[in-house]
Amino acid sequence: MRTFSIVTRINIALACIVALALSTMMVSYWLSDKADSDAYAVNVAGSLRMQSYRLAWLHQQQDQQKLQQALQQFSYSWQHPVFKRFLNQPEISEKYQTAQQHWLQLATQFGDSQALPLLEQQLTEQVRLLDELVLIIQQDAESKVKTFRSVQVIAVLATILLSIIVMYWLKVMVEEPLQELIRGARRIAQGDFTHRITPQHPDELGMLATSFNKMNTAIGYMYGNLEKRVEEQTAELTQTNTTLKFLYNTAQRISEHTTEYHDFSEIIGELRQITGLSDIELCLFTEQGNQPYLQVQAAEGQDPCAAENCADCLSSEQPLRADCQLHNFVLQRDRNQYGVLVVRLVPGQPLLLWQQRLVTAIADQLALALSLKSEEEQVRRLALMQERTVIARELHDSLAQALSYLKIQVTRLNKAIAKDDRAVMQDVSSELKSGLDAAYRQLRELLTTFRLKVDGAGLLSALQTTVQQLTEQSELQIRLDYQLSNIPLAPNEEIHLLQIIREASQNAVHHSQGQNLTISLQQDSSKHILLAVEDDGVGIPERAEKMNHYGLAIMQERSKHLTGELMIRRRAEGGTGVYFRFLPEYLQQPKSA
Repeated sequence: MRTFSIVTRINIALACIVALALSTMMVSYWLSDKADSDAYAVNVAGSLRMQSYRLAWLHQQQDQQKLQQALQQFSYSWQHPVFKRFLNQPEISEKYQTAQQHWLQLATQFGDSQALPLLEQQLTEQVRLLDELVLIIQQDAESKVKTFRSVQVIAVLATILLSIIVMYWLKVMVEEPLQELIRGARRIAQGDFTHRITPQHPDELGMLATSFNKMNTAIGYMYGNLEKRVEEQTAELTQTNTTLKFLYNTAQRISEHTTEYHDFSEIIGELRQITGLSDIELCLFTEQGNQPYLQVQAAEGQDPCAAENCADCLSSEQPLRADCQLHNFVLQRDRNQYGVLVVRLVPGQPLLLWQQRLVTAIADQLALALSLKSEEEQVRRLALMQERTVIARELHDSLAQALSYLKIQVTRLNKAIAKDDRAVMQDVSSELKSGLDAAYRQLRELLTTFRLKVDGAGLLSALQTTVQQLTEQSELQIRLDYQLSNIPLAPNEEIHLLQIIREASQNAVHHSQGQNLTISLQQDSSKHILLAVEDDGVGIPERAEKMNHYGLAIMQERSKHLTGELMIRRRAEGGTGVYFRFLPEYLQQPKSA
C-alpha cells in the first residue's frame, strides 16, 4: 500500500490557502487598478457638461475672446487622456464617439449669430449626450466595485470552506488517530497489553499505530515472561529459604544434643516433605557389619533392605528392584562410613539438582552428627581410662605402699614369733597399729579425693566446697583469696590445683596445730600462676617426708604434671607455707614436631 505522507498533505493544504490568498489579492489589485481613474473620468465628463453651459452663456454675451478660450478648453477636455482607457469598452466608446461627433458638429455653429436658436437646441442635445456618457461611466465604475465586492465575498467563502475542509481533514487524519494512540498508551500504563489500534490511513500515524501494536505485543510478551520469571524466582527463593531453615534447624538439633532415633526419624520426615520425595530411607551400620543396626524409613511398606547386603548398596548405583531408580548418599566423614541415605524414584522421575544438593547436605550433617557422637563416646572411654589410671596411681602411691610396709612388718612379726623375741614383737605390733591407722586415714582421704570433682561451676566453686568441708572437720579459720576469675585454666590444671590445695590443707588441718589457714591463688607480673597455702601453726618438721611421705609425694607428682615448681618451707613468722608456681597452658608455646 502506497504511503501518503501527512506532511505532504499539510503542505498541500497550506499551499491551497496561500494560493487562495494570493489569487484574492491579485484580483483585488487588478480590479482596484482598473477602477483607479473612474471617478476622475466621471469628473472630467461632468466638467464637459458644465463647459457646455458656459459656452452657451458666452455665446449670448458675444464675448468672442472668452468664447474662443472656452472652445479650446472644451476641445482639450474631449481629448483628455482619462478617456483613452474607455475606448476598449464598446458601450462607453460608442457613447463617447457619439457625444464627441455631436460636439464637432456643434463647434462649427459658434460665431454665427443667426444660428443662435438652433445652437441652444444643439447644446441641450449635447448636454443630454454628456449625461448619458457620465451615467455609463458611473455605471461602469459601480460595476467594477460590485465585482470587487463579489470577489471579496467569494474569497471569504472560499477561505471558510477551505478552512473547514482542512480542519475536518486534520480531525480525521491527525486528531482521531492521535487520540487513539493516547488511549492505547493509557491502557498500557494501566497494565493492559492486549489493546490494539486499527491503522485508519496509510500515513505516518498509520505506521505509528502498526509499530505501537508491535511494541504492545513485545511488551506484553516481555511482561508475561517477567511475571513468570518473578514467580519462578519467588518460588525458588521460598524453597531456598525453607531449605536453609531446615538445614539450620538440623544443624542446631545436632549441636544441642546427641542425635537419637527420634531425631533421625524427624529429620528424614522433614526431608521428605521439603523435597517431595516419598521414598527416603536412612540406614546406619557399623564399619564391619553387613546389615543396618538402625533403619529409618519415611515411607511405610515392605523393607527393601531386609535381604540385601550394605556393602552392595554402597558399591552400586543400580536399583535393588526393577521398578525403581536408586540414589545412594553415603554418610562419610574422615574416611569413616556411618551409613547411607537411600532415595528411591519411580522410573522416569528425575532427581532435581536442588533435591540432590539438599539430600547431600543432610547426609553430610548426619555424618557429622554420628562422627561427633562417636568422638564423644571415645572421649568418654578415654576419660574413664584416665580416671582409672589416676585411681591406680593414687592407690599405688598411697595405700599400696602402706600395705607393702605392713607386709614387711608382718614378715618381721613372723620372725620374731619364731624366735620368741618379745621386744621385736612389741615394736612390730606398734608399727602395725600405726601403719593400719595411716592406711585407714589415707583410704578415707582417697575416697574423699575420688568423690571430689570440678563441675560446670568451675574451680572457685570446688574450692569453696573444699573450704566448707575442711572448716567442718577442724577448728581452723580458713580464708580463700581467689584472683583467677579472668584466667582460662584447662580442666586438668584445675584438677591438679584442687588436689594440691586439698592435700596441703589436709596436712595443715592434721599437723599444723594452728588457728588460721590462708589459701591464695593469683597471677604474677610474668603471667605465672602462684599458689600459696599458709598456716600459723608449729611449722613443718625437718624430716617431714617420714611423717607424711604419701601426701608430699602426691603434691610433688601433681606439680610435675603441671611442669611447675613446688616448695614447702617453714615460715619466719611461724607456721608452714606450701608454694607452687607454674605457667598456664594457654600461654605455653606449642612444642615443635
